[in-house]
Amino acid sequence: MTIHLAGDSTVAPGPLDGSGVIGWGGVFHEFTQEPVVNRAIGGATTDSFVAEGRWQATLDAIEAGDVVVLGFGHNDQKLEELAAQGRYTENLARFVAQVRERGGLPVLTTSVERLLHDAGGALRVSHGGYPRAVRRLGHRVDVPVIELTAFTRWLYEWLGEEAGPVLFPHGKPDQAPEDARDTTHFGLAGARAVASFVAQNLRAIRGQDDHHEPLGRWVMQP
Repeated sequence: MTIHLAGDSTVAPGPLDGSGVIGWGGVFHEFTQEPVVNRAIGGATTDSFVAEGRWQATLDAIEAGDVVVLGFGHNDQKLEELAAQGRYTENLARFVAQVRERGGLPVLTTSVERLLHDAGGALRVSHGGYPRAVRRLGHRVDVPVIELTAFTRWLYEWLGEEAGPVLFPHGKPDQAPEDARDTTHFGLAGARAVASFVAQNLRAIRGQDDHHEPLGRWVMQP
């Protein structure tokens, strides 16, 4: 059984030595014993992933029982033709159907949040209706949804002022120092935090731990 990852830069591979930005998919292999194939790439939309042949390559590699995790939205939202309730959702629905046709298990993810604050210091909502579109699609076609938007918002608020240095340690080129932090793309710690969360969700979705006996009841000793 193979886990296939399809998405944008927030999922894509990156340097494993901490020298640059990396998507959660770039370290996902650290949290599973199953083979991982990551075709995510920076700048991808649900349209461009198809146009560049990456989606067809994913479909061609799927075997019955494989898992395909879909993580798009950061770039789709920049294009009017890929509106949340329009072609973005239509493309994801088609991806889901095609994975199922090949005997695979499709899994949707909402987008990881950007670490942006308003003038009052409150964490901004940066994805508008795109996460809701994913949730609604998951409900409509009965596909599991891993909630990365809510999880990362919780993570940033839990870490507080440490969220930036810990999760987003890298800067943007050609930016003034006060604007230099890249608050979209993770470093290793951020990628690992999200990858671990995705891995635990996949275990739950697939029922991998359901056979264990519950440990919360008293056992009478002889």
